[in-house]
Amino acid sequence: MHRAGFVNIVGNPNVGKSTLSNLLVGERLSIITNKSQTTRHRIMGIVNGDDYQIVFSDTPGVLKPKFKLQESMLEYSKGALVDADILLYVTDVVEDATKNMDFLAKVAKEKIPILLVINKIDLLTGGQQQLEAIVDKWRQLLPQAEIFPTSAKVNFNVDQLMRRIVELLPENPPYFGKDALTDRSSRFFVTEIVREKILLDYDKEVPYATQVIVEQFQESETEIHIMAVIYVERESQKGIIIGHGGSKLKRVGTEARKDIEKFFGKHVYLQLYVKVEKDWRNQESKLKAFGYIE
Repeated sequence: MHRAGFVNIVGNPNVGKSTLSNLLVGERLSIITNKSQTTRHRIMGIVNGDDYQIVFSDTPGVLKPKFKLQESMLEYSKGALVDADILLYVTDVVEDATKNMDFLAKVAKEKIPILLVINKIDLLTGGQQQLEAIVDKWRQLLPQAEIFPTSAKVNFNVDQLMRRIVELLPENPPYFGKDALTDRSSRFFVTEIVREKILLDYDKEVPYATQVIVEQFQESETEIHIMAVIYVERESQKGIIIGHGGSKLKRVGTEARKDIEKFFGKHVYLQLYVKVEKDWRNQESKLKAFGYIE
């Protein structure tokens, strides 16, 4: 007997979905920062065992959209409720449980197995009694869910969660080749790594107004030559990204290149350019070109 299924990870922003996803997959496929809206796409990671295949999907945090870009991000999260065999709803010990109740109500109606992950229990100061109070609150909101108090940061209780996922997988042949890790291209991971550095190195609205597109990706056995463009919405943002004498852009490039080399295990030559595409987050044509709308 072979088991295989789609396990979709949903929840509000900043609860640790991407950290948990990377732990479960065993590879750093999703970028991680302490800022909300870090994940913009639905990112698939595939775990293969001798008699099972798990197709994990990390999704953007659920939010109330202000831009067309955020509308497409919300659609990824809603879509994750439609095609899942198992749903991982991730919360943490500090967020308001009633946040985004409309989405939570949709989760509560699901007939598939729901595993509720209460993340960041390493932050608790009130011990077992405080944890039990949080668990009781969530039992009322999602009574059909199995609850897993977890800390993705210190890798606590993740193994037990993984074992339960394997037990719940339906009987199916593998959906992907047994050597597959993700459905995303090499170019996609380059754009995500560069975007992560922008999120880490810049403040306020600038990181959220940027989009990275790989224009050239030439790979040999030992090295990769990459040319990528960072799009922003205004000329003032372009100046901020570049920095005095190009210093800020150079820093982003250096940090990104090191991580890209780790990811691919090859020497990398990375060129970054900055262009202005006015109000791209609200342009449907640009969102299609950038891969947010099919």
